[in-house]
Amino acid sequence: MAATAESPAAGGTESRVPEGPAAWPLGPEPVLDADLLDDPSPGEIRLPAVPSSAAVARRLTRRQLQQRWLLPPELAEEAVLLVSELVGNAVQHAGALSFGLRVRRRRGWIRCEVSDPSRSLPCRLPVREMDVLTGRGLFLVDTLADRWGVDLLPQGKTTWFEMRVPGH
Repeated sequence: MAATAESPAAGGTESRVPEGPAAWPLGPEPVLDADLLDDPSPGEIRLPAVPSSAAVARRLTRRQLQQRWLLPPELAEEAVLLVSELVGNAVQHAGALSFGLRVRRRRGWIRCEVSDPSRSLPCRLPVREMDVLTGRGLFLVDTLADRWGVDLLPQGKTTWFEMRVPGH
């Protein structure tokens, strides 16, 4: 599926990224181990836009899917991979000091979202060489996710993907 500005899937709970200057902190703050106790499902968790935040986002997503929601390990690992790709894009391309992570669940589906203040739409580039180290993120999202898209916001965007939960 191509990146489009789509509205959230029907039946999911909704929360938007706050607008205005307070929405995007002035500087990255260190991510502490206590931050890993946060639950990314009721609201967005803000992380500094630094490469090490990808590991934090992976741990938060894995904990939510496997330990809190008891979803199958294969689904969780694929979702963790895709979250890492979206976080990598936000860190590398958005030019922001921070980004937001949110993981949601509704009957039969999970939805992972990464928000940043850039309104530039991500592009899925053709992957000719699978040996390349970069440029495969949205190819993986497009391949592994059941649906994905981009919601444009007044102060940025949310890039998201959804995956079916087997047996639910």
